Amino acid sequence: MKKFGLLPRIVLAIAAGILIGSFAPEWFVRIFATFNGIFGNFLGFAIPLIIVAFIAPGIGEIGKGAGKFLGLTTSLAYLSTIVAGLLAYLAAHNLYPVILNKAGQSSAFENPEEALLKPFFELEIPATMEVMTALVLAFTLGLGMAAIKSDALKNVMIDFRSIVELLISKIIIPLLPIHILGIFANMTQGGQVQTIMTVFAKVFAMIVVLHFTILVIQYTVSGTLSRKNPFSLLKGMLPAYFTALGTQSSASTIPVTLEHAKKNGVQEKVADFSIPLLATIHLSGSTITIVSCAMAVLYMNGTETAFSTVLSFILMLGITMIAAPGVPGGGVMASLGLLQTMLGFDATMVSLMIALYLAQDSFGTACNVTGDGAIAQLVDRLTSKKNSKANIKQVS
Repeated sequence: MKKFGLLPRIVLAIAAGILIGSFAPEWFVRIFATFNGIFGNFLGFAIPLIIVAFIAPGIGEIGKGAGKFLGLTTSLAYLSTIVAGLLAYLAAHNLYPVILNKAGQSSAFENPEEALLKPFFELEIPATMEVMTALVLAFTLGLGMAAIKSDALKNVMIDFRSIVELLISKIIIPLLPIHILGIFANMTQGGQVQTIMTVFAKVFAMIVVLHFTILVIQYTVSGTLSRKNPFSLLKGMLPAYFTALGTQSSASTIPVTLEHAKKNGVQEKVADFSIPLLATIHLSGSTITIVSCAMAVLYMNGTETAFSTVLSFILMLGITMIAAPGVPGGGVMASLGLLQTMLGFDATMVSLMIALYLAQDSFGTACNVTGDGAIAQLVDRLTSKKNSKANIKQVS
């Protein structure tokens, strides 16, 4: 099963859930409903821990570094992520009323409590703190560690992050396929699955198109400023794209991304610094996926969300995604707190969001790492221009 990737397991879980929901008796489906109730409560317990464990040391580590390279790389990565989120919002806002069935979308969530089977029993697992409290605590600790430049607390937080990474990789991620199986079995039994699957297919296609759109934008900007052919630069990064598609990990793809960024003409010292940093903080593909999936779930739920609310969500998401752990599905795990507090997601909506996101996680990761090459190209060009001007002033 370790060699059986997460994406095939998710697809198999969805298919098995539909099959079980279609033919199994109610008591059998209620077993999965019981598991989902317990797992959902455990996930609610874990979300504040994930927020503190990844945001706090993430900000602390970025707080000091290689001066101009750090500031420029971080700013460009954040700007790229925000542009990607806005692109996803605009596409969803304009296309969902056309490509999604407006007449049938509300039926997917109509009286969900009555349509879904109840668990045999419920196990309450209270969270250690509210999500917003965890966010404020994480930012406070992260900024504090960066300000006092002390390694003592940072080392503790890094160890805490390692523990939470194990929690995600060894417990949450392996159990997610069972959770998703139970969701689809219950929705199939309640007659909701046809609408959900139709939405899945259309949203998936739109997300992939948006990934390539943001890559073309990124490489057009970097290629124009670098006076290089954007499509040649993008073609040069395709090995990194397909490596990430297979590994579902930005970190695992760093050696390939480094090699091909240098082949595209990025200076070695710039590439060696920016590519590993960008693998952590530049998540434009994952942001497109999260915003698109979130808008789809809200649309299916018949919820109207103001642009100002979505913009605030995207701006916070750009910061929170820095905390995304380096495991498959880490992006959506880091964003769950924002989905609940800013967009009002309930347990059912969170479950659908996870399923939607994980079904194409590898494509988002591939977009992330391919875009890293464009940002590195921009950093190289902009720092080279500054160095050239500085040298001219010294000669004068």
